[in-house]
Amino acid sequence: MLFLYCMEEIVNRVQNSGLVAVDLADYLPEQSDLSEFDFAPRLWNGLILKEKDFRDFLAAHDWSSYTNKHVYLHCSVDAILPSWAFMIVSSKLIGIAKTITIGSLQDAKQTAMTYSIQSLNTEEFKDGKLIIKGCSDIPNPEAVMSLFLQRVQPVCSSVMYGEPCSTVPIFKRPKSKTVY
Repeated sequence: MLFLYCMEEIVNRVQNSGLVAVDLADYLPEQSDLSEFDFAPRLWNGLILKEKDFRDFLAAHDWSSYTNKHVYLHCSVDAILPSWAFMIVSSKLIGIAKTITIGSLQDAKQTAMTYSIQSLNTEEFKDGKLIIKGCSDIPNPEAVMSLFLQRVQPVCSSVMYGEPCSTVPIFKRPKSKTVY
């Protein structure tokens, strides 16, 4: 028996297609960019927040550790905090922190991703054919995908969802009609 092998070059059609794969997890902040402010250590007897003691703490606190961080304010114990407490801490962080979130670490990641996407230079996606990667490990993926789409759709030529080998078309810019 004689076997003949055809030595054709293997061509990566996906690579040659001009498709740009976007993994929204790339917009997640680094752990070092996240910082928490927990009210629990400031509670009197682990129950309530005394305004004078709290204000004294805030006046003496070193706020520089929150510089350019995505800060989330929360209480790690079950306590009822007055709304003004969150406002006072927020007022101290304005102009220092990148973002301020009232809530959990997941909420802070969501806020940080929103900040990153809203700050995005969309020129890098101009006339691009984008594939938004599915199955990213990000908080609230549908909201992040929608926000990203709102930013890039006006400039790109098409957007798909999934993997390069299997995509779902989301948007395709209509071809402009040439008038003679």
